[in-house]
Amino acid sequence: MNTTTSKPKLGRSARRAVLVVHVTASASWLGLTLGLLALGTAAATTGSAATVEASVRAMLLFADWLLLPVALLTLLSGLVLALGTPWGLARHRWVVTKFWLTLATTAATAFALRPGVRAAVTAVAAGGPLPDAGDVLFGPVVSLSAYVFMTAISVLKPWGPTRRGRRLRARTRGASTAA
Repeated sequence: MNTTTSKPKLGRSARRAVLVVHVTASASWLGLTLGLLALGTAAATTGSAATVEASVRAMLLFADWLLLPVALLTLLSGLVLALGTPWGLARHRWVVTKFWLTLATTAATAFALRPGVRAAVTAVAAGGPLPDAGDVLFGPVVSLSAYVFMTAISVLKPWGPTRRGRRLRARTRGASTAA
């Protein structure tokens, strides 16, 4: 029995539904990051204390209520697609790259971006200036770069299969020619 074809795969309707969820969550994550970048730019470049405070407080709403759930939904739906379709999680270099970048940016959202935004809000709420423009701009710029890169490799699908992917493809071809 060929073990590469006996794995349960998503049916067409389920695959398409998960794909819609994944693309929507990914686009939402990208859009939220653009919003954070706009708010961070406003906070870093304005001379108005009221604008700085409003911008960082809005960033906190994005960071606390929207970013992490959207990031986790992107990660989960991507895993379901990878494991439930022929693309697999470790068959193609672009899928592996997207997985690790999504995992890294999700962790960065939880453990770096959110605490950084909270620190900026705390500083501004205490009547002080914005700690550093980099505090509100670095996270969104790095995240945006990663998301654009992941979007590009999702469309272009570069680099070909991994060693494991080549082995599985050869095994599948060998089993189909033997039948």
